[in-house]
Amino acid sequence: MPGDLFDSPLKILIIAVVIIVLFGSKKLPVAARSLGRSMRILKSEVSGLHDDDETDPETAAAARPVAPQQITAPAPVAAEEWATQWKDVAAQSATPAQPATPAQPASQEQIDALQRQIRELKEASLRETASVPADQKPL
Repeated sequence: MPGDLFDSPLKILIIAVVIIVLFGSKKLPVAARSLGRSMRILKSEVSGLHDDDETDPETAAAARPVAPQQITAPAPVAAEEWATQWKDVAAQSATPAQPATPAQPASQEQIDALQRQIRELKEASLRETASVPADQKPL
Protein backbone atom coordinates (compact mmCIF):
# COMPACT_ATOMS: atom_id res chain seq x y z
CA MET A 1 0.00 0.00 0.00
CA PRO A 2 2.72 2.60 0.83
CA GLY A 3 4.46 1.75 -2.45
CA ASP A 4 1.35 2.92 -4.32
CA LEU A 5 1.65 6.35 -2.73
CA PHE A 6 4.79 7.32 -4.67
CA ASP A 7 4.09 5.55 -7.95
CA SER A 8 3.18 8.65 -9.93
CA PRO A 9 4.79 12.11 -10.09
CA LEU A 10 1.39 13.75 -9.57
CA LYS A 11 1.01 12.17 -6.13
CA ILE A 12 4.52 13.25 -5.16
CA LEU A 13 3.74 16.80 -6.31
CA ILE A 14 0.52 16.89 -4.27
CA ILE A 15 2.36 15.68 -1.15
CA ALA A 16 5.08 18.33 -1.69
CA VAL A 17 2.46 21.09 -2.02
CA VAL A 18 0.70 19.93 1.16
CA ILE A 19 4.02 19.95 3.07
CA ILE A 20 4.84 23.46 1.80
CA VAL A 21 1.38 24.71 2.79
CA LEU A 22 1.58 23.14 6.23
CA PHE A 23 5.10 24.23 7.16
CA GLY A 24 5.58 27.34 5.04
CA SER A 25 8.24 27.97 2.44
CA LYS A 26 10.46 29.94 4.86
CA LYS A 27 10.70 27.18 7.45
CA LEU A 28 11.48 24.30 5.08
CA PRO A 29 15.14 25.27 4.30
CA VAL A 30 15.82 25.82 8.00
CA ALA A 31 14.28 22.46 8.86
CA ALA A 32 16.28 20.71 6.12
CA ARG A 33 19.50 22.36 7.32
CA SER A 34 18.93 21.31 10.93
CA LEU A 35 18.06 17.78 9.80
CA GLY A 36 21.33 17.64 7.84
CA ARG A 37 23.31 18.84 10.86
CA SER A 38 21.63 16.25 13.05
CA MET A 39 22.46 13.51 10.56
CA ARG A 40 26.13 14.62 10.43
CA ILE A 41 26.34 14.64 14.24
CA LEU A 42 24.75 11.19 14.43
CA LYS A 43 27.16 9.87 11.79
CA SER A 44 30.22 11.25 13.60
CA GLU A 45 29.05 9.83 16.94
CA VAL A 46 28.44 6.38 15.46
CA SER A 47 31.86 6.38 13.80
CA GLY A 48 33.34 7.53 17.14
CA LEU A 49 31.75 4.54 18.85
CA HIS A 50 33.24 2.22 16.26
CA ASP A 51 36.66 3.84 16.78
CA ASP A 52 36.36 3.34 20.55
CA ASP A 53 35.70 -0.37 20.05
CA GLU A 54 38.86 -0.77 17.98
CA THR A 55 41.39 0.32 20.62
CA ASP A 56 45.05 -0.45 20.01
CA PRO A 57 47.13 -2.53 22.49
CA GLU A 58 49.11 0.52 23.70
CA THR A 59 45.94 2.30 24.80
CA ALA A 60 44.61 -0.87 26.45
CA ALA A 61 47.88 -1.26 28.40
CA ALA A 62 47.69 2.34 29.56
CA ALA A 63 44.13 1.80 30.76
CA ARG A 64 45.09 -1.09 33.08
CA PRO A 65 44.89 -0.23 36.79
CA VAL A 66 48.09 0.42 38.70
CA ALA A 67 48.71 -1.06 42.15
CA PRO A 68 48.16 1.48 44.96
CA GLN A 69 51.20 2.89 46.70
CA GLN A 70 51.82 3.00 50.44
CA ILE A 71 50.63 6.22 52.05
CA THR A 72 52.56 7.48 55.05
CA ALA A 73 51.08 9.73 57.69
CA PRO A 74 52.86 12.98 58.57
CA ALA A 75 54.88 13.11 61.76
CA PRO A 76 52.83 14.09 64.81
CA VAL A 77 53.17 17.69 65.96
CA ALA A 78 53.59 18.45 69.64
CA ALA A 79 50.78 20.41 71.24
CA GLU A 80 53.15 23.24 72.16
CA GLU A 81 54.38 23.61 68.57
CA TRP A 82 50.81 23.61 67.31
CA ALA A 83 49.79 26.30 69.80
CA THR A 84 52.79 28.44 68.80
CA GLN A 85 51.93 28.11 65.11
CA TRP A 86 48.30 28.94 65.83
CA LYS A 87 49.28 32.07 67.78
CA ASP A 88 51.47 33.21 64.87
CA VAL A 89 48.60 32.82 62.44
CA ALA A 90 46.23 34.66 64.80
CA ALA A 91 48.75 37.47 65.25
CA GLN A 92 49.14 37.87 61.49
CA SER A 93 45.40 38.10 60.98
CA ALA A 94 45.07 40.64 63.79
CA THR A 95 47.52 43.08 62.20
CA PRO A 96 45.85 46.14 60.68
CA ALA A 97 45.16 46.08 56.98
CA GLN A 98 47.38 47.90 54.53
CA PRO A 99 46.43 51.49 53.72
CA ALA A 100 43.83 51.88 51.00
CA THR A 101 45.16 51.91 47.48
CA PRO A 102 43.98 54.55 44.99
CA ALA A 103 41.74 51.96 43.29
CA GLN A 104 39.70 51.39 46.47
CA PRO A 105 38.41 54.98 46.81
CA ALA A 106 37.35 54.97 43.18
CA SER A 107 35.41 51.75 43.64
CA GLN A 108 33.93 53.12 46.88
CA GLU A 109 32.79 56.21 44.99
CA GLN A 110 31.10 53.97 42.43
CA ILE A 111 29.38 52.01 45.19
CA ASP A 112 28.17 55.23 46.82
CA ALA A 113 26.86 56.53 43.48
CA LEU A 114 24.98 53.27 42.83
CA GLN A 115 23.48 53.32 46.32
CA ARG A 116 22.32 56.91 45.73
CA GLN A 117 20.69 55.88 42.45
CA ILE A 118 18.91 52.96 44.14
CA ARG A 119 17.67 55.25 46.91
CA GLU A 120 16.40 57.80 44.36
CA LEU A 121 14.61 55.08 42.37
CA LYS A 122 12.94 53.75 45.52
CA GLU A 123 11.81 57.26 46.48
CA ALA A 124 10.44 57.87 42.97
CA SER A 125 8.60 54.56 43.10
CA LEU A 126 7.08 55.46 46.47
CA ARG A 127 5.97 58.85 45.14
CA GLU A 128 4.34 57.19 42.11
CA THR A 129 2.42 54.68 44.22
CA ALA A 130 1.34 57.43 46.60
CA SER A 131 -0.07 59.51 43.74
CA VAL A 132 -2.12 56.62 42.27
CA PRO A 133 -5.68 56.36 43.62
CA ALA A 134 -6.40 53.30 45.77
CA ASP A 135 -8.88 51.78 43.27
CA GLN A 136 -6.24 51.86 40.46
CA LYS A 137 -3.30 50.37 42.38
CA PRO A 138 -2.07 46.99 41.11
CA LEU A 139 -2.73 43.97 43.28
